Amino acid sequence: MGKLIRVLVVDDEHYSRDELKHLLGEYPSVEIVGEADSGEDAIVKTLQYQPDVIFLDVEMPKMNGMEVARALMEFKKSPLVVFSTAYPQFAVEAFRYEAIDYILKPYDQEQLQQTIQRIEKLLTPPNDIEVTKPLGKLAVEVDGEIFYIEPKEIIYIYRDEKVSKIITTSQEFEVRTPLKELESRLLPFSFFRIHKSFLVNLTFVTRLTPWFNGAYQLEIEGREEMLSVSRNYIKTLRGRLEI
Repeated sequence: MGKLIRVLVVDDEHYSRDELKHLLGEYPSVEIVGEADSGEDAIVKTLQYQPDVIFLDVEMPKMNGMEVARALMEFKKSPLVVFSTAYPQFAVEAFRYEAIDYILKPYDQEQLQQTIQRIEKLLTPPNDIEVTKPLGKLAVEVDGEIFYIEPKEIIYIYRDEKVSKIITTSQEFEVRTPLKELESRLLPFSFFRIHKSFLVNLTFVTRLTPWFNGAYQLEIEGREEMLSVSRNYIKTLRGRLEI
């Protein structure tokens, strides 16, 4: 999407705010514009920072999250609300206040990723994809350093437990960025998902050969290993390769 998602984090516990800010900070589309430690402070910070989204704790002293959400509904331009709590029993009530999601503590990265994707869809105009310009380089963080990778040098990317491994023509990178997010950022280029855990640059594909049970294998230029293609992706892949 074109502009960053402006996020306000609201929680009366300092540790919980820091944890959520850290997790949200891994998404390039997210900009944390502020934080609040109470319901009253959340109202003030919303007026001050005009966030697109508020991640809102439910259980807070004095003014709880539900009361904050009810107050926000009266705003002329109210932000999207995502409730965050350790108590699942508040879920039904939360959606009465037009919350777009409800995430539980301790935070699950996969659930948080789905929440961010939902927010991106809600905030992206229908024609935004048409005006998106191709990326110059892929920026990734490795051990606190930022590396800028030329997409044309990326051979393939795969997910290994909690990290994504980027294989290029000259070196390998290990990053925490989810594969789905990398796929989205590389959308303007010739990358294709061949498996739920693999994303390959089609410009490096030299041969597609049948394997077994309807699956195929890809032979990659400059690499000894063969990459397996799930049969769920093979029809679309053959179309992309003009086979």
